Amino acid sequence: MSDSWAVKRQLADALNEHDLEGVLETFSPDAVLVSPFGVAEGHEQIAWMYEQVFKSFPDFQLIVWYEAVTCETPLMVEWTATGTHRGPLLLPNGRELEGTGRPVTFRGTCASFVEDGKIKTHREYFDQLELYTQLGLCLTEAPG
Repeated sequence: MSDSWAVKRQLADALNEHDLEGVLETFSPDAVLVSPFGVAEGHEQIAWMYEQVFKSFPDFQLIVWYEAVTCETPLMVEWTATGTHRGPLLLPNGRELEGTGRPVTFRGTCASFVEDGKIKTHREYFDQLELYTQLGLCLTEAPG
């Protein structure tokens, strides 16, 4: 295993500690984060995105349960996230969903490209419907 995996694990640890400085230490200054929540470019936007997660889910935890250690580019992991929705969550339509008090558990995966000991690109994938359904939201019919 390479030092790149140490960086990837450092990110998971910092996320579980809600340590924004620790999170940013793993990313290059010009890194790009792509997730269902949107695209963040650079430390300021990446910090803002994770800060929103920590505000929405103050007990957020990430359990990494699979690492594709034989793959060096990109570094792939599968995880389960848990938390309780206590603060506002920005929805794709721009509205905010106030804290519902509902617990959530959802699975996802992420791919990281590490260069010179820092994450250059990080892509997270999870099923938004799985998350939003647990928060009490439902699909509506499209206007016809």
